[in-house]
Amino acid sequence: MPGWKELKRFCVKDGWELYKNTDHYYYRKYTETGIRMTKVSRGLGEIHANMWREILKNQLQVTQEYFNNL
Repeated sequence: MPGWKELKRFCVKDGWELYKNTDHYYYRKYTETGIRMTKVSRGLGEIHANMWREILKNQLQVTQEYFNNL
């Protein structure tokens, strides 16, 4: 599973906007179908498998393959 650092790197590379920088990083991305939002922990650890699946599906709305290739 990727870590929070990799999720932050993905958001930057994929053109997500950092709109709030507090205890977490808050990113959003406007698309033709609406707005996507995600919150990235400042922690250095790995993201747990269940949480990672939810982030991919509901927040990023991308496949694991797309995430890995960016």
